Amino acid sequence: MEIIRLEPDAQGMVDWPTLSNDKRAVVTIGTFDGVHRGHQAVLSRAVELAHKHDVVSVAITFDPRPRVVHTYAAQHHGEQLASAQDYNDTEALMGLTRRLELIEAQGFDYAIVVRYTLEFAARTYIFFLGQLVGKLGMRTLVLGNDATMGKGREGNIKAIEKLSQATGVFELEVVDDEGSGPLYLPRKMQYVVPTQAGEPNNPLKSMSKAQLRAWSKKNNGVPTREYSSTMVRFLLTRGIVADAAHILGRAHSIDAVVEHGQARGRELGFPTANCGQIQGLIPVEGVYSGYLTVLESGKRYSAAISVGKNETFNGEARTVEVYCIDIPQDTTFDVYDKAVRVEFTHYLRPQVKFNSVNALVQQMTLDVDNARELSENL
Repeated sequence: MEIIRLEPDAQGMVDWPTLSNDKRAVVTIGTFDGVHRGHQAVLSRAVELAHKHDVVSVAITFDPRPRVVHTYAAQHHGEQLASAQDYNDTEALMGLTRRLELIEAQGFDYAIVVRYTLEFAARTYIFFLGQLVGKLGMRTLVLGNDATMGKGREGNIKAIEKLSQATGVFELEVVDDEGSGPLYLPRKMQYVVPTQAGEPNNPLKSMSKAQLRAWSKKNNGVPTREYSSTMVRFLLTRGIVADAAHILGRAHSIDAVVEHGQARGRELGFPTANCGQIQGLIPVEGVYSGYLTVLESGKRYSAAISVGKNETFNGEARTVEVYCIDIPQDTTFDVYDKAVRVEFTHYLRPQVKFNSVNALVQQMTLDVDNARELSENL
């Protein structure tokens, strides 16, 4: 897959490339944060249609995420976000590199990454789609059934379908991106720490319609589809990683670089990889089972993962520390400064402040045993 990065000018204009001699392409557009099963349904349909019509397949995505740009502007008197690096997007499910990897896995010929700016956002959906038809050669547009685009998000499915039928220059294919809905989730993302060991229950699953309405009103809820990035965030911020994995179609993961820590884990007999430069949403504080993959070598290890402050040692900074289980004795295991991927498969327990180091070591031994058993049963 060829990746093309485009920068809008001061008027929000984009210099779209010509990708084929006959200027014919199947295009899909979206942020695709998480590339969950709903996104996958849309992406796979776009590739399927491109193969059917023997034309190129193109996925258009944005960096920074549109929500980040508009939130920054609202908080800074309408100012433009200078670059994605100037804003710590702690709500993104994954970094752009991982997002593009998963889009490529769907079989696309091209991915176009457009830097999302306020000027670009101010263009109407009619202008935007006209550019894609005239310059990119879009002949088929594939979208999920809740997609919106353009100035004021006026380009909803109904409006785009009307434009398609009126002009006849492109076809619109709408994919039911699976999952039930709408479900109502809090408008703002917030972390809720579980109080008991074991995988937390999804509070929405056991509620009646009346209870859901009351819960939604109390939490200032907004309608959200089950298969959505918002739902995945809701689950991860409560430690419900198994349900999140169902929506994603794989375990949630973060990418990071291993940094030197205070070596307390090594002193206790549990040397950990301390994660820095993290890309992706960190789940709620707690101890998890999962995996660590060294991206350079592709080697994957079962792991016990600690997220949060080290309260036993009066820690203040929120950290992600990974202990890799059952590494062979003859293996040289040095991951310092290495890029790694950390997968979260099960929530084991909340963080606890222990009265002694011995009590902490006993619990860590139990955590490792639990993580080992869970990884063997996957």
